[in-house]
Amino acid sequence: MQKSYASLLRAAFTLAIACMLSACSPKFDWRVVRGNPVPFEVLLPAKPASMTRPVDLGVAQVEMTMTAAEVDGVTFAVGAATLPAAAGASAALSAMKTALVLNIHGSIKRETGDPKDAGKAGAAPLEVEAIGARAPNGAELLLLARFVAKDARVYQVLVLGPPQKVVRAEADTFFSSFKPD
Repeated sequence: MQKSYASLLRAAFTLAIACMLSACSPKFDWRVVRGNPVPFEVLLPAKPASMTRPVDLGVAQVEMTMTAAEVDGVTFAVGAATLPAAAGASAALSAMKTALVLNIHGSIKRETGDPKDAGKAGAAPLEVEAIGARAPNGAELLLLARFVAKDARVYQVLVLGPPQKVVRAEADTFFSSFKPD
């Protein structure tokens, strides 16, 4: 009887250790990521993937690099591109905003900032909150996005996922960590 109690105690101890260790592995494993070839720095909640493709930003066809990580069905991403001239930043940011909202068949619920102020010292970034749906299943999506310009570089910083899975505190951590170089 004493052996079975010791075995039970050992099993309970092992289970307790396993539970403590699993509690130590966070869902969000934040790490500093630097953009390349368009420079920026941001905290992403998981190991990111990057891809580059041509996009039309209204003022120019450019190569945009998207660096993104996904946690629990929520995507955290930074899109970055270099324009031929800084003068096109305002139009490019507007094109980026429009394309993102259209991609989710969405409608803007809240918008702050003005793309005309893009890149001006002390100007607030253009921010958008939109609700849309993912085709073909029509699942609801929440888009939180910021659009920033620095010289001839433009950035879209976004969180996209089911509204019930987007944690505002985690989105704030992500957005506040973004720094264009």
